[in-house]
Amino acid sequence: MDDEDGVRGMLTMAMEFLGFEVTCAATGRQALRAVTRRAPDLVLLDVNLPDVDGFEVCRTLRQRGLTVPVLFITGRSDVDDRVRGLDLGGDDFVTKPFELKEVAARVRALLRRTAERPARRRHLSAGHILLDPDAHQVWADGKPVRLTPTEFALLRYLMENSGRVLSRAQIQERVWNHRAEGSGIVDTCVYYLRRKLDDRGQSLIRTVRGVGYLLCAD
Repeated sequence: MDDEDGVRGMLTMAMEFLGFEVTCAATGRQALRAVTRRAPDLVLLDVNLPDVDGFEVCRTLRQRGLTVPVLFITGRSDVDDRVRGLDLGGDDFVTKPFELKEVAARVRALLRRTAERPARRRHLSAGHILLDPDAHQVWADGKPVRLTPTEFALLRYLMENSGRVLSRAQIQERVWNHRAEGSGIVDTCVYYLRRKLDDRGQSLIRTVRGVGYLLCAD
């Protein structure tokens, strides 16, 4: 994520040429949404962004428990800025103007380092939703969402089966540990879950008439 179109385009082409899949963001808020939705292996993050600076983006990622490696790109050479970035959870710095081969080398080094770490805590993501099964936390568009234990269990089950139609009976058996056909308990819980996730248009959790529900990841 970089604040200059030319630099961002150059980095994108270079990384894609080297075989990496790249998602671009022009602002800090776009970057936070992209990381939430895509769960990348590494983030290239410019310090100077037009809305939220790169330091704040990195701090927010770490607050959410995301351990994705962050490689800062900056035009600043001040040691204090580097110390601040590292203290906030950044992993490395590249200073402008830079050589593409140096950026690529630092990316490869960070990815190797990440592979050597203990396995990262697994998060589930779908659309604008991120779910941390271990911490029992959910974010929608980067903002925390408060769910009841039952709503959390329902959302987790739907996300674990993204793209698959689940019948009401299947959901009841998994989430409530019993079958109670016609009780409407699943429909009620889905209604409140949609409201909390701001999914009133049902673009995320879709009703399959006569069957049950389908969670769409895209």
